[in-house]
Amino acid sequence: MVKFGEHLKRSLIREYSYYYISYNDLKTELQESLEANNGKWNEDLETQFLESLEIELDKVYTFCKVKHNEVVRRIKQAQEQVSVAVRSLDTNVPVTDLDFQILEEELSDIIADVHDLAKFARLNYTGLQKIIKKHDKNTNFILKPIFQVRMDAKPFFKENYDELVVKLSQLYDIVRTRGNPVKGDSAAGGKQQNFVRQTTKYWVHPDNITELKLIILKHLPVLVFNTNKEFEKEDSAITSIYYDNEDLDLYYGRLRKDEGAEAHRLRWYGGMSSDTIFVERKTHREDWTGEKSVKARFALKEKYVNDFLHGKYTVEQAFAKMRREGKKSIQEIENLEALATETQYTMLKKKLRPVARSFYNRTAFQLPGDARVRISLDTELSMVREDNFDGHDRTNGNWRRMDIGVDWPFNQLPEKDICRFPYAVLEVKLQTQMGQEPPEWVRELVGSHLVEPVPKFSKFIHGVASLLNDRVSSIPFWLPQMDVDIRKPAIPTHINITRPGRDDEDEYEDTEDEELAAPGNSYDIEEAAGEAGTAPAGQSSTGNYGSITQDSARAGNTADSPAASENSAALLRNIRQASNPVAKYWHTLVYQIDHYLYGDQVSKVPEGTVFDTYVHAPPGKTICVPVRVEPKVYFATERTLLSWISIGLVLGGVSTSFLTYGTPTTMVASTGFFLTALFTIWFSTYTYCKRVVNIRMKRSIDYEDKYGPRMICAFLMASILFTFFCNLV
Repeated sequence: MVKFGEHLKRSLIREYSYYYISYNDLKTELQESLEANNGKWNEDLETQFLESLEIELDKVYTFCKVKHNEVVRRIKQAQEQVSVAVRSLDTNVPVTDLDFQILEEELSDIIADVHDLAKFARLNYTGLQKIIKKHDKNTNFILKPIFQVRMDAKPFFKENYDELVVKLSQLYDIVRTRGNPVKGDSAAGGKQQNFVRQTTKYWVHPDNITELKLIILKHLPVLVFNTNKEFEKEDSAITSIYYDNEDLDLYYGRLRKDEGAEAHRLRWYGGMSSDTIFVERKTHREDWTGEKSVKARFALKEKYVNDFLHGKYTVEQAFAKMRREGKKSIQEIENLEALATETQYTMLKKKLRPVARSFYNRTAFQLPGDARVRISLDTELSMVREDNFDGHDRTNGNWRRMDIGVDWPFNQLPEKDICRFPYAVLEVKLQTQMGQEPPEWVRELVGSHLVEPVPKFSKFIHGVASLLNDRVSSIPFWLPQMDVDIRKPAIPTHINITRPGRDDEDEYEDTEDEELAAPGNSYDIEEAAGEAGTAPAGQSSTGNYGSITQDSARAGNTADSPAASENSAALLRNIRQASNPVAKYWHTLVYQIDHYLYGDQVSKVPEGTVFDTYVHAPPGKTICVPVRVEPKVYFATERTLLSWISIGLVLGGVSTSFLTYGTPTTMVASTGFFLTALFTIWFSTYTYCKRVVNIRMKRSIDYEDKYGPRMICAFLMASILFTFFCNLV
């Protein structure tokens, strides 16, 4: 296990080295004071140690404040310089490309400053949490809640850099395009009706959020919906209310990925005062059908939502104004009316009601009016209960609960009503032509240490499975893996944040040490993840979910996977015995995860049975993702079998012809063709059965037939040569 002191030393930013907390000094002071007093701790020692902590906290807080103000001043100065440069383009003495290059380097340097400041704050927050934990563990004084109040008074770790990111993005986009940024409709979230994209999803550890934003803004600008006002935190808020019935039919349909499975939600952007509510329907389509999953939506005024959901406000009334104004074509209006009619009918027929709310702050990156590459990063993701299944009507008959708004982290809610997701969610949405590759920087980004791919992750599914764990009998594959540390060793790429004219080696003593991110070498993840209850921005605690590892002996999708960590079995036993809701249903959940991975029927689980199932991610991955087998895979296997059978029949026909119409010599030669035909039919049948079993078990093996075709060709060649030889004789 890597000591935090060593990690701090290796991660120092040289220019900031005098302003980090003196972690080793505090640790030494604590140990020496205990040794000098025979392990006893008194008021005097507590006061002295508290004063030392206050000095370190004040040092870090003051530096962060000064450095933040410096960055703000530099951005303001750069903004003025960029404005002057852009205005000069319409004069007789325009700025040169070299001038823009100098401005770009200055902005790159500011971006590196923001990156370093965020890294500095995270590391020092973790250091303070670590030393306080060590103090409370070794003394009979509990300092954590008291000093947390002091830290809240100097909240260097709560600094939000979104406003700086937005300003830097706008300036960098202008400079990068030499004063000609791409213009278009920025309201990508507000005016699109039906859209289809290829979307992949990733988890991002809180340590990497700011760095990820800064990397992306150098390639894509932050998408600002309203450029006429200053950025406010509330502008990035997105809230959705998901609907389902008491049987959770929509949840199970989306979880199983049933063809045509629907999700219904009501979404709004910004604060609770938003008057426009989007009624959305997401329809899942299986890839093998050749169709794409589609999200369709229409807008309603908030005051009409309740009546619409209860059938009192008709579709004709909802679109009467749109028909009168004539801003949309008749075809568009009719499509929206059809969608609204189907949605209203589904709401009433299936008795859908509010079940779960998702809230997050989204930073979207996209060229205005150009949806070929769209990247969104959702932070502070939280899921909140909206149901009344436990007898408590949280919405009071309304279409959403009104006791919360966008005031994350929603401290007023009881813990049973909220699930704060510990990671940010990155979505990469691409619209590329057939055969066209995504940009190189996108490929580097999604392959870097900053992200962890989690295909098909769903906020709706996660929210229901987490909040209603006593009602669900099937859970998503990622839920038991929530305790896995997704941080990985830093990988040098062309997209890393660097300072112009400097080498990475000169700027940093060291970044993330590879040993730090190795399995089993975490430096106390609980503290880094905000164990104190007040975590850095974008960082929050999560429930105790079981971490499981997949046994390589059964690992259909983990061939040659590394051995499971030594503490996996003990961890699983502790989870079963723990007094949390997930442990209560662990015997069922583990079985269901195993059978979700391997395709057996969940309903066959014997009541009360406990299964020791381990799921370990394949080499190079952190999260184990189940393999989905589509019908076309089986069809392709069957076509291959039939092709080989047809070859065997042809060879059998040749053998029969020799035997029936040939000379005595060729009748002997027909034996070779007959044996070759038999071997072809037998081997193709054997290969087919073996492949079907492996596909059924979702084994990640080499499906190439390396020997069959060669052997059949050898037998066929031998038969031909034998026939030729017999004819010569």
